[in-house]
Amino acid sequence: MRILIADDELTSRRLLQKTLERAGYDVTAVENGRAAADELCKVEGPKLALLDWVMPELDGPGVCRVVRKQKEQPYVYMILLTSKEKKEDVVAGLESGADDYLTKPFDPEELKARVRTGKRILDLEGRLVEAREQMRFQATHDALTSLWNRGVIMELLGRELARAKREDKSIAILLGDLDHFKSINDTHGHLAGDEVLKEVARRLLSSVRPYDFVGRYGGEEFLMALINCDPIHGLIRAEDVRKAIAEQPIEMPSGRIPVTMSLGVLLTQEWGSRPVEELLNEVDTALYEAKAAGRNCIRVADPGTHSQRAAEPTRETIRRWH
Repeated sequence: MRILIADDELTSRRLLQKTLERAGYDVTAVENGRAAADELCKVEGPKLALLDWVMPELDGPGVCRVVRKQKEQPYVYMILLTSKEKKEDVVAGLESGADDYLTKPFDPEELKARVRTGKRILDLEGRLVEAREQMRFQATHDALTSLWNRGVIMELLGRELARAKREDKSIAILLGDLDHFKSINDTHGHLAGDEVLKEVARRLLSSVRPYDFVGRYGGEEFLMALINCDPIHGLIRAEDVRKAIAEQPIEMPSGRIPVTMSLGVLLTQEWGSRPVEELLNEVDTALYEAKAAGRNCIRVADPGTHSQRAAEPTRETIRRWH
């Protein structure tokens, strides 16, 4: 654990540093309050500090006030070192944002005990932050695949549709469904089916850009939103997704499992301003048409007839498709 010592008195600073280093801590020592504040406000700066009350440029309480203003930074546990013993001085120091104080001249054992107390507080704070992040992840991600869950992917899609309308951009919405997934569960078992879903999720993420969205829509259905994607490239990218699933069987202890995906595609540039629910209904109909056409293929929602057409935009894409 890294500890910052700030003391303008050389002898005191060296004594503190030696005591803590012998106790196994990684110590950074500075000689004025401004340097202390700069170190503590760094993203990866020390999270526990011993601050002399009286220092050049910025005193100990002043350092505490500066650090406490950094709302987005991880918590820093700060102990004031002082020869002041009046109750009003102690209160003033704690009110500045200090967590504890130690009276000079300090006893080495008391110093180490107070540092251990600070470390326990920081460890507890770290566990609370970790628990909060786990709860946030669980609330927004699918438990099996770790993709965005249905609620979040729809919220993200709605937000991106609004932005695309403002900026006159296009989004390709892809709704994919694994073909004959029930037979995979029936033949290989539900645990194998779960592994297939996780591998499919990994392949989908590898097939899109970092700023595209992939979510588990439900069961073996996956919803993808390809941002700033014009119609031609949207169709090419949809075929890339289909091939990423179909071209390589999934390796399992029980053997290789061939998996394919049918896809419905909707290109928002062709649909004007429509509610999210309506667009999802149309792309779902396109997916149904892909299933009816024999599976392992793509169909595109056509706003002109509200029926689906085969995805054949150019000779280039025809050559790329099976």
